[in-house]
Amino acid sequence: MKQFTTSTMLRTMRLSLLPAILIYFFLPLHLYAEVVDKVVAVVNEDIITLSELEAEASTIYQTIARTKEGQSMFSAMDEAREATLNSMIDQHLIQQRARLFNVAVSEEEIDQAYNRMVAKNKLNASEFRRKLLQSGLSEENYRSKLRSSILQSKLLSIDVRSKIVITDAMILDYYDEHYTSRVAGDSYYLLQMGFSWNSEITDSAKLAQSKNKALDTAKRIKALAVTGQNFKTLAQKFSDLPSASDGGDIGTFTLDEMAIAMRSAVENLPPGEISKIIETPAGYQFFKLLSGDENAIVVTSSYEAAEDEIREKLYNEKLKDAYQDWVKLLKEEAYIQKL
Repeated sequence: MKQFTTSTMLRTMRLSLLPAILIYFFLPLHLYAEVVDKVVAVVNEDIITLSELEAEASTIYQTIARTKEGQSMFSAMDEAREATLNSMIDQHLIQQRARLFNVAVSEEEIDQAYNRMVAKNKLNASEFRRKLLQSGLSEENYRSKLRSSILQSKLLSIDVRSKIVITDAMILDYYDEHYTSRVAGDSYYLLQMGFSWNSEITDSAKLAQSKNKALDTAKRIKALAVTGQNFKTLAQKFSDLPSASDGGDIGTFTLDEMAIAMRSAVENLPPGEISKIIETPAGYQFFKLLSGDENAIVVTSSYEAAEDEIREKLYNEKLKDAYQDWVKLLKEEAYIQKL
């Protein structure tokens, strides 16, 4: 009998991916059973069959079939198949680890996670199920994915999370690198807020009214900033200048680079203080001087305000790396064979 090489088998399976739907619906039952029951991987005592792999990757296959054609479609399906198989191997390793530690996920936990996702998407139950179907998932498939996610989270708490330590020194180093900067020479590091009037108004009385409204807004928001509310947050919410998206941060300027009105507002301003309101051709502005001292360090957020955010960021980075190392170790200690 003619022997098939591994590469020949892979090419044969690749050609079968495109008409997967035809295989499911039109092949005779005995031939279908022969195809879907083929073992494609062994993971310790578990096996992964072709039918399981095809079912897991079916949504990806459908997307590829809609968006690609020819050889690029076959290549994309090969890659999707390999990525899906690798993910399934990881899941089997995690499930085996869970059995070792007697870790399980209850239906109540799945229900709670499912209901949280429904609420998070601001949909009712039927609308959420419809969204799932549109993305190629049944409710049963989605709940299965939630089970795997919760199980993985529990195992991470046992094997990984408890070993991650974020020290105060690590937080301080990150703070110094990302929340402070050094301003050299005679530069002024500034935050800005601006409030414009309608310059297209031709009626003098209405123009004056628009200008007064902009000035009143500027005075009101400046008062909030002076009393200690976060300047950047106020700028993002109320300023109508392009710099608002950056919290009013306009960077550094020398006095020679400033317009006359801007220079008069900040030239003698102590670092950390907020300037007087100035009038520009299109509105009213005021500034906060972060630094005007040579080689001064500019702090964009206080350590106290940033500490929890930094701790969470560092923890998540460590967790991601630790998870990858954990899965790698599971694979090294396991018997895995792709067929």
